[in-house]
Amino acid sequence: MGIVLLLLQKTPFLGKLPGDILVERKNFTFYFPLATSIIISIIVSLILYLIGKFR
Repeated sequence: MGIVLLLLQKTPFLGKLPGDILVERKNFTFYFPLATSIIISIIVSLILYLIGKFR
C-alpha cells in the first residue's frame, strides 16, 4: 500500500481535480481532496468487486 501511495503522488491529475477543496490564507492552508477521494474509492471498490466476482 505504501508503494501505491508513493506512485499516486507522482500522478499529475490526482489531487488537482475540480471538486478538491483548497483554502489558502496568509498563514494557513487547508486542502481536502474530495473529488480525488471519491474517484479512488470508486476504483478500489470496483477492483475489489471484480476480485470477489471471479474468485
